[in-house]
Amino acid sequence: MASGTSNGVMNSGVTSSGVTRTGRPRPAGTGRGGDARPHGDPLVPRMLLGRRLRELRERAGLSRRDAGQAVHGSESKIARLEQGRVGSRPREVARLLERYGADGDERTTLLALAEQTTARAWWHEDGDIVASWVRPYLSAEQAAKLVRTFEAQFVPGLLQTEDYARALIGRAGPEDEVERRVEFRMRRQRVLRRRPRPVNLWVVLDEQALWRPIGDAATMRGQLRHLIEMCRRPNVTVQIAPFGICGRVAGDAPLTLVRFPQQGLPDMVYLERADRADYPVRRAEIERHWHVFNTLVTEAAPPERTPRLLAGMLATF
Repeated sequence: MASGTSNGVMNSGVTSSGVTRTGRPRPAGTGRGGDARPHGDPLVPRMLLGRRLRELRERAGLSRRDAGQAVHGSESKIARLEQGRVGSRPREVARLLERYGADGDERTTLLALAEQTTARAWWHEDGDIVASWVRPYLSAEQAAKLVRTFEAQFVPGLLQTEDYARALIGRAGPEDEVERRVEFRMRRQRVLRRRPRPVNLWVVLDEQALWRPIGDAATMRGQLRHLIEMCRRPNVTVQIAPFGICGRVAGDAPLTLVRFPQQGLPDMVYLERADRADYPVRRAEIERHWHVFNTLVTEAAPPERTPRLLAGMLATF
C-alpha cells in the first residue's frame, strides 16, 4: 500500500511528489549552470535508439550476448540499452552498428540520437530531492501524449493544489524542503497547460481519496473546487469510483500508464509503492494493466457526472 509518507510520484510522491526526504543540498555539478551536458530529456531518445538497435540486432540474427561482445559488455548491458534504461556512448553504438551491418544514412541518424541519450533530464537541477526510482516516470510524464492514472489514497500530483500538496508533503519530510518540493510538484503540472500539445490526463479516483482529510477543511474545499475546474479542461478526464470497486479490481496501490506520441514506442507502466516503483516491460504485463485500468473506467461513474459528485462532497466540508 502506498502510504502518506511515500516519496513517489502518485501519492505524496510522483503522483504526489517523487522526492527524497534527505534535505541535502544540491550535489556539485547538478545545480543551475553546473553541467555542460546538453539539455532535453534523454528518455525518448534512449527508447527510440534502443528499439532500433534491437531491430537491427535481430535482423542480423545476433543474440544479445553476441552484441555484448562487440562492445566488451554483458548481455544485460545490451538488454538495458535496448529497453532505453541507460544512455550510450556514440563509439559503442558505432561498434554495434558496424556489427549489425547498418548503412551510412542510418548510422548517421542513430549516432546523432546516441548523443541525445546523455543529455540531462529536465528534473536534474532538483535531483537531490527526486527519488531515483521515480526519475524514469518523471521523464516519461513530460514526454507523454497520454497519462492514465488510478489513485485510491490521494489526489494525484498533477491535480493537486498547492495547499493540498503542502499538507501532504509536510507529513513526509523536513520543513526546510517542503516549499521546494511543493514548487517542484507545481512545475510538473505545466504539462497540462503547455502549448501546442498538452498532455491528455485520464484519472480514475477512488471516492475514499476525496473523503480522506488532507490539511484543514479550507484545504479540502480548495482541492475539490480545483478538481471541478480541471474537469472543464478538454485534455483532462476525471472519474470517481465508488467505495469498494477499486479494491476489488485493482487494490489500493497507484497505477499509471503512459503513452508516447512516437510510433513504435511501448507504453510505460508505473507502479508506485511506499519506497520504490516497478516498471513492468513485458508485453503481457503491460496489456494486463491496461485491462485493469479499462475495467476501472467502465465501473466508475461516467466523467460527465464528476462535477456534480464533487459539488456534493464540497457541500459537506
